[in-house]
Amino acid sequence: MTVQRIPIIEKIMDANDQIAANNQKKLDDAGIFAINLMASPGAGKTSLILQTIRALAPDLKIGVIEGDTAPVTIDADKVLAEGMPAVQINTGGECHLDAMMISNALDQLPLDSIDLLIVENVGNLICPAAFKLGTHTNVLIASVPEGDDKPYKYTNIYRGLEVLVVNKIDLLPYIPFNMDYFRQGVELLNPGLVTFPISCSSGEGVTAWITWLQGRVKQQKSRGK
Repeated sequence: MTVQRIPIIEKIMDANDQIAANNQKKLDDAGIFAINLMASPGAGKTSLILQTIRALAPDLKIGVIEGDTAPVTIDADKVLAEGMPAVQINTGGECHLDAMMISNALDQLPLDSIDLLIVENVGNLICPAAFKLGTHTNVLIASVPEGDDKPYKYTNIYRGLEVLVVNKIDLLPYIPFNMDYFRQGVELLNPGLVTFPISCSSGEGVTAWITWLQGRVKQQKSRGK
C-alpha cells in the first residue's frame, strides 16, 4: 500500500501560507512591523525582547507573541511587567508556531496601538524554518556558547534569514568560538546577511540592533500611509 504523504504535506503548507498572507495583510493594514524571532533554547530570545522593549519605550508600543511547548506564562509575564501587551501560545508539544496560531493570537492583541510585533518562536533550529507566520522578517539569535558550527549543521534556518543576531559575545574570551569560521559558514548560506554581534548582559552592540529596528518600523509606517 502506497501512502501519499507528499501531497498531504503540500496541502498543509499551502493552507499555512494562505493564512500567513492574511496575517501579514492584517499587520500591514495596522502599520505594524513584525519579526519572527527564532533560536535554540537559552540563546537569549526573551533577554533580547526585554532589552528591545526598554530601549524603545515609550516611543514605540511593542506587542509580543510568546510560543512555548508547555502551558507556562513565564516569558509573557515578563513582557507584561514591562507594560507591553503579550499573548502566550501553548503549542501542545509542537516544535514550532504556525500561521493559524499567530492568527488567533493577533485577535487578542490591540493592533491599533502596536508599532512593532515580536513573535518569539519555539526554541528550535529545525521546525520553525519551514513555517511562514505572516511576519515581515525572520531573525535568528545564535549564541557563543552554542558553538561556531551551527551554520554548517542547521543550514535551512540560516538560508531563510534576513537578520542574524550573535548574542553573548562577552563570553568570547572564555569559550572556544571561532568567529571567522562561524561567519564563513553563514556567508556560504546567506551572503551579505545583516548581522548584529551583541551582548544582552553588557549591552554591547544592542544600540545597532535598536537603530535597525527603528528604521524598519518607520519604513512600515510610511508604507501604510
